[in-house]
Amino acid sequence: MSGRRIVIAGTGSGVGKTTLTIGLMAALKKRGLTVQGFKCGPDYIDPTYHTAVTNRVSRNLDSWMLPKETVLDIFTYGSKAADMSIMEGVMGFFDGKNPKTNEGSTADISMITKSPVLLVVNCASMARSAAAIVKGFQAFAEGPNIVGVIANRVGSEGHFKIVKTAIEQECDIPVIGYLKRELDIEIPERHLGLIPSIERGDLDPFFEKLGNLISETVDLDKLLELSLAESLDVNQTSSLFTKKKESSVRIAVAKDAAFNFYYPENLELLESHGAEIVYFSPLANDALPENIDGLYIGGGFPEEFTSELSQNVRAKESIKLAIENGLPTLAECGGYMYLTQSIETTGQEKHEMVGIIPGEVKMQSKLAALGYREISGQNDNFLLTENQTARGHEFHYSTFHSNEEIPYAYETKGMRGTKQEGYLKFNLVAGYTHFHFASCIDMVENWIQKCSEYKVSV
Repeated sequence: MSGRRIVIAGTGSGVGKTTLTIGLMAALKKRGLTVQGFKCGPDYIDPTYHTAVTNRVSRNLDSWMLPKETVLDIFTYGSKAADMSIMEGVMGFFDGKNPKTNEGSTADISMITKSPVLLVVNCASMARSAAAIVKGFQAFAEGPNIVGVIANRVGSEGHFKIVKTAIEQECDIPVIGYLKRELDIEIPERHLGLIPSIERGDLDPFFEKLGNLISETVDLDKLLELSLAESLDVNQTSSLFTKKKESSVRIAVAKDAAFNFYYPENLELLESHGAEIVYFSPLANDALPENIDGLYIGGGFPEEFTSELSQNVRAKESIKLAIENGLPTLAECGGYMYLTQSIETTGQEKHEMVGIIPGEVKMQSKLAALGYREISGQNDNFLLTENQTARGHEFHYSTFHSNEEIPYAYETKGMRGTKQEGYLKFNLVAGYTHFHFASCIDMVENWIQKCSEYKVSV
């Protein structure tokens, strides 16, 4: 598969990758191009912006959670019928799972997808030194193909010209544009109320403004020229997305402003293996849909809607009863929090939740856990047996507390060692970890099998 694709990489976190990515997407869409977004790494927030700007579902590309063939499969599938694919990097270009290798880094994704790279450099407080930074990134590793630079946070057009002259002379690649520091563009709604504000169209004027700014100071023709890339050799016959079985079970998925962190592939894999997905909203006080054989409550921001969720008794009772009756259920992070007895906000307000998990969740202002996880099942976990491993990640600001002995759902291995995590009872698997099903297709098959058994039993 040939076509136009580009990686927007940064020298580090906070250099403006997301702002530039969204701006480029908006500017190219304004030109009438169909743009497809991707995000390197496990992040759920940035793809939400991409999707809002491009009107195409943005996808994650992660070379630690997933095998290379799977990364290519997701990229190829997602890029179908797009004129341009834009991959937003994560952290600094070479930052990944391990300080000794490129595994899980933006550089790794650029090499797997054989994509040209645009390096975003924060040029505030420097001139010729910017060329030294770019040269260091060029010389650091053989594989990546850095084809151009965007200078961010320059003081003026004159400052940009100095930086451009130095980089182009010393590094022999073009500097195709800039954004000024004085613009001070901050992405609004970094997470709080993100989904509702996007659905209401509140961010549309911001996206348009960003697209206009980029069009003024970035050479889009040069970008399109640099983004032409060689064909990718991808095995289409063994795609994740090929339908394996006709629908035989129905799985309810919680989808609203409180619960919306789902990798699209997780839902597509369930569908390709024989599940019909039926959406419902705990936030709208929906009872579970009728005739369902499984339940998936993903992550999101239940802590932002504690009052509404606690008052929605119909939704809570319907979920509690179904889980107690053995409905095969996976609850991840926000979904796990929702199934506990209560969530206590940072303002010490306690709100009653579903109450199936004996314990309470306390929100805190500092991060409680962050990082990749290798996961193996515990205690007859129906989704993941003890000899099966999946990969995923944890990212949350809350902690779980219980006075009871908890039957753990799985064991997770991260940078800080191994720990037992989650909760397992009835046919419920719940915990803070977000799974990527493409890291272990067995999970999907196990779940569909359990749903089929449940269907026969009720």
